[in-house]
Amino acid sequence: MSMRIKTGDRVYVLSGKDRGKEGKVLRRNVGKDLIVVENVNMVTKSVKPTQKNPKGGLVKQEAALHACKVMLVCPSCGKPTRIGRAFLDNGRKVRVCKKCGEVVDKV
Repeated sequence: MSMRIKTGDRVYVLSGKDRGKEGKVLRRNVGKDLIVVENVNMVTKSVKPTQKNPKGGLVKQEAALHACKVMLVCPSCGKPTRIGRAFLDNGRKVRVCKKCGEVVDKV
């Protein structure tokens, strides 16, 4: 099953400790259905000293979420929505908002 969420999309978190938060998708791993959302699921990681960071220490960074725990936020209506598929006149397949019917992908 292909992932319906793409890098750069705005998503709403449905479950977990960050339920109710919104953020932009930074990265995605299609093979494992994982996504990384900006400022969501923050974890503290211990980092060894390097030339760039001579002190090392603790760094806060985003961890991956499963794609089923988020829902796309429609750019036109601004609500979390399910995603449908539609074909344009030129034969191109696009993502469509199930609530308002607008095309989510930039044409």
